[in-house]
Amino acid sequence: MKTIIEPFRIKMVEPIKLTTREQRAQFMQAANYNPFLLRAEDVVIDLLTDSGTSAMSAEAWGAMMRGDESYAGARSWYRFRDTVKDIFGFEQVIPTHQGRAAESILFGVMVNADSIVPNNTHFDTTRANIEFNHGTALDLPCAEASDLESDYPFKGNMDIAALEKLVAAEGPERIPLIMVTVTNNSGGGQPVSMANIREISRIARGAGIPFYIDACRFAENGHFIKRREAEFKDVSSIDIAREMFSYADGCTMSAKKDAFANIGGFLCTNDADLAHRERNILILTEGFPTYGGLAGRDLEAIAVGLREILDEDYLDYRLLSTRYVVEHLRELGIPVVVPAGGHAVYLDARRFLPHIEPLQYPGQSLAVELYLEAGVRGVEIGTVMFGSDPHTGEEKPARLDLVRLAIPRRVYTQSHMDYVVEGINLVWERRKDIRGMRIVKAPQFLRHFTAVFDWI
Repeated sequence: MKTIIEPFRIKMVEPIKLTTREQRAQFMQAANYNPFLLRAEDVVIDLLTDSGTSAMSAEAWGAMMRGDESYAGARSWYRFRDTVKDIFGFEQVIPTHQGRAAESILFGVMVNADSIVPNNTHFDTTRANIEFNHGTALDLPCAEASDLESDYPFKGNMDIAALEKLVAAEGPERIPLIMVTVTNNSGGGQPVSMANIREISRIARGAGIPFYIDACRFAENGHFIKRREAEFKDVSSIDIAREMFSYADGCTMSAKKDAFANIGGFLCTNDADLAHRERNILILTEGFPTYGGLAGRDLEAIAVGLREILDEDYLDYRLLSTRYVVEHLRELGIPVVVPAGGHAVYLDARRFLPHIEPLQYPGQSLAVELYLEAGVRGVEIGTVMFGSDPHTGEEKPARLDLVRLAIPRRVYTQSHMDYVVEGINLVWERRKDIRGMRIVKAPQFLRHFTAVFDWI
């Protein structure tokens, strides 16, 4: 059959409040032209993030009812720990309330003012946690990542030659760890190949530098490997995941992505001494090491979700349904990052609005206009998010100016996505009338979450 269907049935529904353009104009003005500050009930299709917004299964809800809420050593902790160890393979598992808490603990222990942490592309909280500890977050995307229109299959790869040069120049004295983000969220949701992961591991281990994977969307990345690297076409998703993590020394994970959970995350390592130091911070900031800021029911939901995400039929659907939107946008001539990623559609705001300079935030303008037109909420990933040095205040254009439309797992249907495509096209047809934006007020770190904007 050629028709793509959702490999699940819908058992419970949630109402969507339909609004008029006039109402949305009032809502957006009240939110200071920042989609993060909108009330969720005033959004028609919410594609702000795929983090914590997925629909959980009947099995996960049932598991939550079995949650053991004991403070220390609960059954739910052991079920969670054993599931993580089985899939990811690391000896030390540290639960946290979400991914950025894992990052905060990791970088709080390992990063200082002399540190350089290379990555294919750091996402917002990863970069901010490194910079908060006075380190340097360095992006080393592969050259192919700059061509948003090419069909290169692994644009999420790290630039291996650049990494080798950096390691040779700085060594483990200044590089406390090397990271790679799978998939590369800031780079258009593009996957990282197993060959690239092997090369990063080779360089890291040769220099004695720990190698960590930001594992938020590990299953989606693994399915791209299965579809695009010939040696893995007959390998199961769980075995691809196990091989990916076998090359690393640890990982951070937001379970709010590829574990279907509404909250949760974890930090893993094979270094028992490091884990001891990390757990001391965990106790201070998150909770006892067997719950880490999570309820027992949350640990149960994550354990179920980590198994469900590796279902081949679901992963086929996930990748094909995202590609469906991208292909329809390309047919309309709308500039979009290709090939399609797994979790999101990325509009190229610089090509969409070429008359708006990067320092007038074309991505923010496009995100605001898409909400005004159709009630669709996305997020700018560009100069607003990455253009400002939090220590000096210096601002320069980011490498890319994108608008990410992150698709929650098992939430929206094809007709919802057809509505999104239509809304984007309506904005495209009047793109020449759209103005740039300015920042009125913003915090030092992670300014995109709470900044106040206005039209130029």
